[in-house]
Amino acid sequence: LVTNGCCTGEVAAQVIPLMDAINVDLKVFSADGYKKLGGDFDAVKAFISMAVADPGVHLELTTLIVPGLNDSAEMMEAEASWIASLDPGIPLHVTRFFPRHKMQSAEPTDLGLLHELADVASRHLSNVFLGNC
Repeated sequence: LVTNGCCTGEVAAQVIPLMDAINVDLKVFSADGYKKLGGDFDAVKAFISMAVADPGVHLELTTLIVPGLNDSAEMMEAEASWIASLDPGIPLHVTRFFPRHKMQSAEPTDLGLLHELADVASRHLSNVFLGNC
């Protein structure tokens, strides 16, 4: 299952046990960021927590680094620390953004910044991978 993780606890409880592997797009690590995107930060964190608690599910997370939205070292520090509190072995994919569709005026994620944020995440997590490089 590839998902944004925005669903009710009831739906998550029905879906998660049916899955072998789940990849959740953790879009931004703040309630305000999710509000801007029309999502629910608490629902996503709850979904991730439920998925990691199921021993039959392989869980991975992906964060697309969008300039001006979720590209601070402080936000990555908070994200990686929270993920590590669940399980420091959860794989995190830190991926590069490229301008497309409704965000054509944005710049691609700077490669140096992407590496810096992956290094921040690696202080807490044992499996951090770069993507879209």
